[in-house]
Amino acid sequence: MNLSAVNTHAPTPVIDAGRRAAVIAPIVRIGAERHVLFTKRADHLGEHPGQMSFPGGSHEPSDTDLRETALREANEEIGLDSTEAQFHGRLDDILTVTDYAVRPFVVGVPYREYHPDEREVAEIVSLPVSALTDLSNYELTRREHPVHGAIRLHFFYVNGYTVWGATGRMLVQLLELTTDWSAPEEVDRVIDPDSDLPI
Repeated sequence: MNLSAVNTHAPTPVIDAGRRAAVIAPIVRIGAERHVLFTKRADHLGEHPGQMSFPGGSHEPSDTDLRETALREANEEIGLDSTEAQFHGRLDDILTVTDYAVRPFVVGVPYREYHPDEREVAEIVSLPVSALTDLSNYELTRREHPVHGAIRLHFFYVNGYTVWGATGRMLVQLLELTTDWSAPEEVDRVIDPDSDLPI
């Protein structure tokens, strides 16, 4: 995993969304291998309950910028202190179907125990990069969205967890920038517009 590639990447911003948010994509070395940390959102949350996500959340007026938003939310959700975060750069902003422009920061974090905020986070999950880049754990689908038309959905199935949606899109760019992995061009299947996701 070559994190210097993130530092040289010129990220594309989204400037016309209704709301702004920021996340960190935390990279941790466990032994000889790098892992990506995710949070599994609590089931009682109104938006995206039970889904895998990166630590982060909505920009608040008290935040000086989106980087501060990401650090504040990461501290609240997993107990990451801002002094522990090693910033490597940014990925492209992601526009979500809920009209959020999400800014992802790639951050190195220390290997230690993290503590989830039980009000928002059900579990903190570490997934190895070697498993995330194994194509047998990946599926690309196409779905006709009633508003956005044909969209491509990325699914990563690792250790009983499913990473997809906006987090899956961010993960694809992270892996394509920092490893030899790339998402295939051909979709594995077409999903019915009325299907419950993930499937």
